[in-house]
Amino acid sequence: MTKRSPIALAVLAMLYEAPMHPYRMQRLIKERGKDLVINVAQRASLYQTIQRLERDGLIRARKTQRDEGRPERTIYEIAAEGREILMDWMRNILSTPLAEYPEFPAAVSFLALLTPDDAMRQFERRADAFRSAIAGLDRNLAEAAPSVPRLFLLEAEYMRAVQMAELAWVTSVIDDLRAGRLTWDEAWLREVAARFSPGPAGGAE
Repeated sequence: MTKRSPIALAVLAMLYEAPMHPYRMQRLIKERGKDLVINVAQRASLYQTIQRLERDGLIRARKTQRDEGRPERTIYEIAAEGREILMDWMRNILSTPLAEYPEFPAAVSFLALLTPDDAMRQFERRADAFRSAIAGLDRNLAEAAPSVPRLFLLEAEYMRAVQMAELAWVTSVIDDLRAGRLTWDEAWLREVAARFSPGPAGGAE
């Protein structure tokens, strides 16, 4: 069965709305701002996902369409099993937190590879990027709010809340690095490594 993913969810959701060809799916996702949470920048990923969904019987080709001056396009529709899977995915994703493994916390776990000054500079750049992204979200929300119902802006609200929370944490780390409350050097790292290292053979004594 097709592995659950944001793109697979989006394809099923688009086809639940109406039959359409992949280019229209991609265009609607971008026009509606869903590319904030669904990466459809690479059309190949979208087509690969559609192929897997069709292979697994969740969607099917309905007909082909050729507009003047354009290549032939296949219009897809959702199958009955696809509708069931879509609803199952929606309920499960909304109700059940999953352990995810993004790159940022992985890099934070090895922060001691950098000097405190270097780490602080990288965090400052990240904070600036968050401020810029949040400002962009604020502009988009302000423009959309008068005419777009809140139901269709919730993902932007969520992304803003997540980015605000991470910005607050990153800023607190920057403050501690700048004030010297959080610091390290090679001698201290060697001392910590010796204190917590296993036995001489690399295993438990």
